[in-house]
Amino acid sequence: MIDFKKKLAKIIFSDDLGLSIEEIENMIELPTDKSMGDYAFPCFRLAKTLRKAPPLIAKSIVEKIAKNEMFDDVKQVNAYVNMFLNKEVVVKETITTVLDKGTEFGKSDIGQGKPVIVEYSSPNIAKPFHIGHIRSTVIGNSIYKLYDAVGYDVIRINHLGDYGTQFGKMIVAYRHWGNEADVKADPIKTLLEYYTKFHVEVENNPSLDDEAREVFSKLEKGAKDEVELWKWFREESLKEFTKVYDMLGIEFDSYKGESFYSDSMPRFIKELKDKKLMVESQGAQIVDLEEYGMNPALITKSDGSTLYVTRDIAAAVYRKENYNFEKNIYVVASQQNLHFQQWKKVLELMGYEWVKDCIHVPFGLVSLEDGTMSTRHGRVVFLEDVLKQAVDKTREIIVEKGVMTDDIEETAKTVGIGAVVFQELSNSRIKDYVFSWDKVLNFDGETGPYVQYTHARACSLMKKAGEETLKKALSKDIEYKYLTSESAYILAKEVYALPRVVIEAAEKYEPSIVTRQVVNIAQAFNRFYHDEHILVKNEDEKVAKLALVIAAKIAIKNGLDFLGMKAPEKM
Repeated sequence: MIDFKKKLAKIIFSDDLGLSIEEIENMIELPTDKSMGDYAFPCFRLAKTLRKAPPLIAKSIVEKIAKNEMFDDVKQVNAYVNMFLNKEVVVKETITTVLDKGTEFGKSDIGQGKPVIVEYSSPNIAKPFHIGHIRSTVIGNSIYKLYDAVGYDVIRINHLGDYGTQFGKMIVAYRHWGNEADVKADPIKTLLEYYTKFHVEVENNPSLDDEAREVFSKLEKGAKDEVELWKWFREESLKEFTKVYDMLGIEFDSYKGESFYSDSMPRFIKELKDKKLMVESQGAQIVDLEEYGMNPALITKSDGSTLYVTRDIAAAVYRKENYNFEKNIYVVASQQNLHFQQWKKVLELMGYEWVKDCIHVPFGLVSLEDGTMSTRHGRVVFLEDVLKQAVDKTREIIVEKGVMTDDIEETAKTVGIGAVVFQELSNSRIKDYVFSWDKVLNFDGETGPYVQYTHARACSLMKKAGEETLKKALSKDIEYKYLTSESAYILAKEVYALPRVVIEAAEKYEPSIVTRQVVNIAQAFNRFYHDEHILVKNEDEKVAKLALVIAAKIAIKNGLDFLGMKAPEKM
């Protein structure tokens, strides 16, 4: 695919400018106002070396390059060289590339097979998989897909919260008030009831907390009864979590959670002691981080049990030793910013230089319209319920509107769950938001269903065109003069931008950049569809326009895939 910025830099380059081709390329801008051209080159920087006013420099560059076949027009606007590309060149390059690459369009090899770990989702065992978990789950899955798309060898890790004092509480609650039949019938909701009851009862009976600490201590030491209960809670929880992952089409390469690293705790506690980083504080063992402007990192409690920092140290070292990662990405809520700052500082003090490659990707929090969620008080919205309601609502719409589809259930699932995922990825990940059923299930405007419907519309056009016309369009033997209208050109440019956008989204760990671009392509396609007669009598014109339709269809489908969504062909 032609890199137009690089090509323009070569056209602008001359020895007397005193700039390398690479420097010129880095200076070329994309005007926000489309009427100012496809690209613009600012000349302010050249004023000092050329000893001329920037507008005069811009004027001389325009005179030099204006007749190049790459341009329909070149204008000097104050200190800028505004360049309007040859529409046929852009459209031809876009269509040829997309049709050649197909499902690979939008991908690149900048990662060159380097290993990258993405840790995401990571729910707590025996606790609800609630709407708050959707953020880490779908943002993390999209980041995995983006890094996979740009060539990295990605390892997907679900670092389960399957350890800690909450399991002491859960086991105590089960022994006091639980039974096996109820847990088997509805594991997560039943275990949540036990956990909630524990926190109610402990108000009147504080000794329950001591009992829970003692039970967790036994669990850490491998006591048979406690370990068997813990394993059972873990297995039942994973069965429930898998239902949600299956609905979302999400898979993991590893479910190694906190418990996996329990055996290696002594190694790192000893290392911290040997490096004289650990000190005692009120019976607990800490790393003092006061000189770095942080609270101390708690390594072990007074009863000897370990904490998050210790287990995360073990996990990071394990990953470096086993995967030799280029990046170790943690998709974890912004609430944990301080934890990651402390943990990274401890690893740095331990001498692990690769800690710089451990990246915390924070995201904003989800709250309910009537306040914050609380597992302890049983105030949660189950993610499975959200997805099921989205599917039910979509099914109602399909039936009500008489939508043509070969499989109502599959379409309802694809569109309903896609609506939830797209809405989640539409805004910058760092923003907090209030969960609202109305917003999640609203299919109007710049939504997942809108983009999916656009894809289905393109598929319908391809089918109506007939096999012979479709074959000609795919052959790329096209008369591009039929694709120089404003709507055709804008669509081609939006499609062309997808590979660049994917790289940018991966670099910034920001799927919403791709979401925005997919909407842009869909909107440009619908303008093209509205402004142009596509299936016209003139066969050459029809073939050309259909080729652009196919390119847009491929770009939308691939873009949705980078977000973790499907693209239905009928809708």
